[in-house]
Amino acid sequence: IKMFTTGQWVFAALFFIAFVFFVSRSYRKDRKLHKKEYRGSFWILIGFIVFVALLFLIKLMLNK
Repeated sequence: IKMFTTGQWVFAALFFIAFVFFVSRSYRKDRKLHKKEYRGSFWILIGFIVFVALLFLIKLMLNK
């Protein structure tokens, strides 16, 4: 049984391309504001990624 039709795959691909285009366009338009207002938020992203990695490592260690 096919889960998605060809038309649904085409729609999903076009939607994804349009979504990425508009999000990147909006981000470029607001870049100056982001640099001023959200300074240092990169470290929060790094901390979140480290936290998720630690949870994953703990899960792997406890399952052994």
